[in-house]
Amino acid sequence: MVIEPRTEFGYLVPRAVQTTEHRVIPRSWHVAKRVIDICVASLALILTSPIIIVAALAVMATSKGGPFFSQLRIGKDGRSFRIIKLRTMVTGAELMHAELRQFNEVSGPVFKMKNDPRTFPVGRFLRRTSIDELPNFLCVLRGDMSVVGPRPPLPSEVAHYSNYALRRLLVKPGITCSWQISGRSSVHFDEWMDMDNAYVDSWSPLTDLKIVLATIPAVVRARGAH
Repeated sequence: MVIEPRTEFGYLVPRAVQTTEHRVIPRSWHVAKRVIDICVASLALILTSPIIIVAALAVMATSKGGPFFSQLRIGKDGRSFRIIKLRTMVTGAELMHAELRQFNEVSGPVFKMKNDPRTFPVGRFLRRTSIDELPNFLCVLRGDMSVVGPRPPLPSEVAHYSNYALRRLLVKPGITCSWQISGRSSVHFDEWMDMDNAYVDSWSPLTDLKIVLATIPAVVRARGAH
């Protein structure tokens, strides 16, 4: 399937996948989701700012380069945006991607390695504890992301999506989701897409609340976090 580019990096979601089985979502749910996003993101950034500062200092002390990492991702309706994270890999890590591709340990068009040589000790700790994701709350305040929603993919991943996988772009990407609380990298790609499509077709404020509450123990267990 050929996906027509919207911009240099963004993609249009084909009309064929722009349906949610005739589901009508109350406008109040969208309003509630945005209000909750702003409140939760604001509170999270206030409460975790000391952690982010300490983590940023640790990154700068143990690895050359700045403490934060900005990367292009694909969001709702194929629009591109830049995600903000704490840096967990050495500077120039993206240039090493091609030579490491053969060691990919997960299925689908994504790349994951348990012992990725591009990460450094502090970075591995930040990944395992999901502390590296805390700056994502800035993206929520900006409106590019939601607290709950499918994780935002890379443009190179979206380029290989089927129509079924593209349906996950019908909602805003999130910081946490069903995949995050179900094992992350240990989940097969097809099962991951099933989870995201189920969310697209059935999300509600109550569903979001359940996922948020399940995220804390999932982060503590750190299953599939690499």
